[in-house]
Amino acid sequence: KATYMEDKNIATAITDYVKFLTQARVAVDSLNCDQNTRDQMAAEAKRLDRELEAAKKAMTDQIAQTARKRREEISSGYDKEIAKGQEKLRKARLSREKAKNKGVKERIADETSELREQNRKLKLQMRTCFQQNQVPFYCNSTLYYALYSPRGLKEILILLLSVLICFLALPCLIYFMIPGRHSWYLAAVYFVDVVLFGGLYVVIGNRTKLTYQAALKEGRAIRNTLRSNQKKIRVITHSIEKDGNEDIYNLEKYDDEISCVENELAQIAERKKEALNTFETVTKNIISDEITEHHMGKIQELEQKKAENQMGLRELDARIREENIYITDTFGPYLGQEFLKPERLAELARLIQDGSATNLTEAMELYQKQESNS
Repeated sequence: KATYMEDKNIATAITDYVKFLTQARVAVDSLNCDQNTRDQMAAEAKRLDRELEAAKKAMTDQIAQTARKRREEISSGYDKEIAKGQEKLRKARLSREKAKNKGVKERIADETSELREQNRKLKLQMRTCFQQNQVPFYCNSTLYYALYSPRGLKEILILLLSVLICFLALPCLIYFMIPGRHSWYLAAVYFVDVVLFGGLYVVIGNRTKLTYQAALKEGRAIRNTLRSNQKKIRVITHSIEKDGNEDIYNLEKYDDEISCVENELAQIAERKKEALNTFETVTKNIISDEITEHHMGKIQELEQKKAENQMGLRELDARIREENIYITDTFGPYLGQEFLKPERLAELARLIQDGSATNLTEAMELYQKQESNS
């Protein structure tokens, strides 16, 4: 390459056309070779860029994945302990609730014991009274007193419901079950129903209220007292259940256990927070440095290769630029870009060597004629 670069002024006097064409061919071959080399180096530069980018991405991904995994492991470890503590707290609260419910039941039983005992005696008294007076068993029932001597909302509702069933629901049901229904069927059903249930009601009332009037009256009074006592029991029960004072149930040991577990949970949560903070501020950086150091050898090697490749490309670009200028200045004015190709330069040299042409112009014209004829 130095030879034709030194013969830069050869265009001033061409004495040997074959030599001139040979020098041109050498210069063009050298330029083509350098351009091919540059293409290869450019392709290598792209490959190095991709490989370097992949290496950096692999390092970044490993840092992120490792940090995430370590953070999750730390969080998971503390979460397991927190879950155990929460389960322990749940059991402690459940035990406290059971102990409180037991205390409430015992308190209710204690404060209503007199009323319950009085009710037990009243029921025994009523049963004895009915047995002594040979009152039919069905008279000692809530339904009987609701139908013949209702007192209180419950018995009045039972009476109304019985009337609706016997004198509305049942007749309508029977009527709708009869095929080929006529309006007079309904009147007949109602008539039978009133006679049947109304008559039964009157018969039972006359038989019992007149015969056992004193016993039934005493039973009514006892039932009124029982209902009053039951109302008092419900009031006492409701008052005890709503009482916010829990000191009487001796729940201190359960409260202490719950407080201890809650403190443990608070400590674990605080330690988890500190551990995660330490990981983010210290451990994560250490992991990042270790992984970076592990990958840095390959990355630095690729960066060095890339730098060398870029330097080689710059040098080669400079040489190609000088070669282009040299070919343009030295051979371009005589041959033009059309003939600055190795195979055409060789053909021009052959035409001059075998005497077909005496100079460059003749050789180029002859070449063009041959190309046209072919």
